[in-house]
Amino acid sequence: MQEFETLKRLVIEAEDDISKAKGGNKAAGTRARKKMQEIKDAAQGIRKKILEGREEEPGPAGSPTATPATPPATPPQP
Repeated sequence: MQEFETLKRLVIEAEDDISKAKGGNKAAGTRARKKMQEIKDAAQGIRKKILEGREEEPGPAGSPTATPATPPATPPQP
């Protein structure tokens, strides 16, 4: 999955600025926060792709797995 590879690349790119920000470098902190937002957006995109794939999968009887069957109502007993 290409999106996951992008996410891993973003995390690696953020590592240096996060270390510098921890040391007190304010500019690095700004860059790190920006990169973390990109990481968040990339992760959200992956979540959406996974959910789309889940919704497209047919269930065991060929029906979508998103809607379970409802049992028939039984009439009241006298």
